[in-house]
Amino acid sequence: MYQNIINYAKELDQKSLERRRDFHKYPETAWLEMRTSAIIAKTLTELGYEVLTGKAVCLESARYGLPSEETLREHAAVALEQGAPKEYLTEEMKEGFTGVIGILRCGEGPVVALRFDIDALGMNEDHTPEHRPYVEGFSSQNPGMMHACGHDAHATIGLGTAEVLMKIRDSLHGTVKLIFQPGEEGAKGAGPIVAHGHLDDVDYFAGTHIAPTGGPDDGDVTPGTWGSLATSKYDVVFHGQAAHAGGFPENGKSAIVAAANAVLNLTAIPRHSAGISRVNVGTIHGGTSRNVIPDEVKLEIEVRGETTAINEYMDAQARRICQAAADMTGCSVELIPQGSAESQESDLDFLTWIGDAVREHLPHLTVSSCENAQNWGSEDISLMMNRVQSHGGKATYMRSMTDMASAQHTTAFDFDERVLVHGIETFSVIVYGLLG
Repeated sequence: MYQNIINYAKELDQKSLERRRDFHKYPETAWLEMRTSAIIAKTLTELGYEVLTGKAVCLESARYGLPSEETLREHAAVALEQGAPKEYLTEEMKEGFTGVIGILRCGEGPVVALRFDIDALGMNEDHTPEHRPYVEGFSSQNPGMMHACGHDAHATIGLGTAEVLMKIRDSLHGTVKLIFQPGEEGAKGAGPIVAHGHLDDVDYFAGTHIAPTGGPDDGDVTPGTWGSLATSKYDVVFHGQAAHAGGFPENGKSAIVAAANAVLNLTAIPRHSAGISRVNVGTIHGGTSRNVIPDEVKLEIEVRGETTAINEYMDAQARRICQAAADMTGCSVELIPQGSAESQESDLDFLTWIGDAVREHLPHLTVSSCENAQNWGSEDISLMMNRVQSHGGKATYMRSMTDMASAQHTTAFDFDERVLVHGIETFSVIVYGLLG
């Protein structure tokens, strides 16, 4: 059976390359993954999966950072023009309920969930002769959107895994959930899926991220990671009182002064002695004219912590400072959540089992000598992992190693597409090893 899995995955080499390049050409950011979701839903349905879309995937009340109704409407039209299958582009998807879950029920047995994030970044892709996607005609066609982190690879690996598992379903005993998650960038999409209850019955959970070769990741597969920073992200909106800056300044309450105080004091939060802590003010928008006291200013901020507890400390400090900055200037303030994640730890026994399974059944792939590598940045897969672990399940967040043209989150990002088949093989072997 393991040789069959290898053969099935290799048969998907060309199809996977075409899928990845199609997703790369038409990237979609958080809650706009309409074309992507519709294609995934169509593919899974035609394969024979039970398919959840729309409000059945993400709990409405738990969603963060939705685009405006106008933006959703405009992008839905673009998605159709760019080939989204009309019958699968549902009205709920057009309202920003993106993401897809495919379920394969194979009788009694454990429940295994795999996560594949599908969103792009808000960036403009490199359009120079040195950039392979541009030269070969699959660079982004959506201004201000780019797959610069590899989620086009993740979606492709997920669909390839779905095909392999369907071929071997008669040998599986249990249930597989394939979670195609929207809005990982900015930590928006995992929370609403967790809040809907989709991880509550999961016994084993695995995800992966493509990552550059080198450092502790000296193999094709790193079976586990730990240490993603917990994070809270907010839009902070200060409301003041407009007034003539020369005639009646005493009648004004400057939202810019409130925001400026907040910016300075946010960066002065004492760092935590127990581990890494971070704070950043990413944007500031406000004011209308030099002679008008501004009545509204918006900041986009985030805090992070090495542990969930450290992040909670940073979060509380940030909230206190923003409220104090408003109070001292006679303004009011709203802190509107835009994303969140927790810290994560892969289960050592589970990741060790995965490393052994790859070595035994995929001998053409190498396992990193450091089987549990430290993560950096933040990842809302942590919310899924922690929910599974909270009721006794096992979870891991892997890395799939590949050469890259430039660092992730850069305009010239691209990767060696051989990682697609390697990812399909790895996930398929994990599922068969658990349910076979």
